[in-house]
Amino acid sequence: MSAPRAAWEAELTLKFRRSGDRSILAERRHEGPLVVQKPLYPEGDQVCHAVLVHAPGGIAGGDRLSVNLSLECGAHALITTPAAAKWYKSDKRVASQNGRFKIGDGAILEWLPLESIIFDAADATIETQIELEGDAVYAGWEITCLGRCASGEAFRQGSLRQRLEIYRDGRQVWSDRIALAGGDRLLTSPVGLGGHHVTGAMAIAGPGPPPAGLLDACRTLSPLEGEGGVTAMPEMISARYLGGSAERAKIYFESLRNVLRPWYAGRKAQRSRLWDS
Repeated sequence: MSAPRAAWEAELTLKFRRSGDRSILAERRHEGPLVVQKPLYPEGDQVCHAVLVHAPGGIAGGDRLSVNLSLECGAHALITTPAAAKWYKSDKRVASQNGRFKIGDGAILEWLPLESIIFDAADATIETQIELEGDAVYAGWEITCLGRCASGEAFRQGSLRQRLEIYRDGRQVWSDRIALAGGDRLLTSPVGLGGHHVTGAMAIAGPGPPPAGLLDACRTLSPLEGEGGVTAMPEMISARYLGGSAERAKIYFESLRNVLRPWYAGRKAQRSRLWDS
């Protein structure tokens, strides 16, 4: 028997700062094959767009990725990825991605990666913890594909664990967890995924309570395929997607962002050019 492949360990640390009217990437450090491309400013100096790149192109059993983001007061950063994250067969070793985001008073982080594809027999853990200070804002989404349905692969073995926790000034305001096992009845049950293989969750911790009429405006929108829904709480707005297309999930979340961004960021939404490639 061949020896198992060596696991990748990668860590990326980024710090964004407000310098006058410009948001800048003030510090960056990385270990292993996880890097950030040159910052972009497609919508002016106030918003720094950054693209995270994982050079191997896939995450296999034993790999561990860590992303640490820090936004100082008043900074605004939009983070995305150039391609889907592929989680390969685990070979009985857990692969993980951990995000730790600290967002200072008045800062805005938009975390908008492309989808994660969980291959059959993958064993994946994806965890994100966000710490907000004052009236800091977090707006992000996660889109997950279970199996490679385009090639006829279903998620029959393996497991997926996802967790998103948001704190404001040390007080937890959001906790979202999911645990799925390949081949489990929950994947086909009407009280679970109902046979759908793409799930999506969007969470916005805004600068204050959502204004009147905002929820109604969001609820006029619906996915081109699959099911979607939006919920408002005193400090949060969340949206869900369940269907068969990662692209349709992203289009749905983008349409919601078009409505929500003037509230949480004070500006119209602008698409990343990478999403059209």
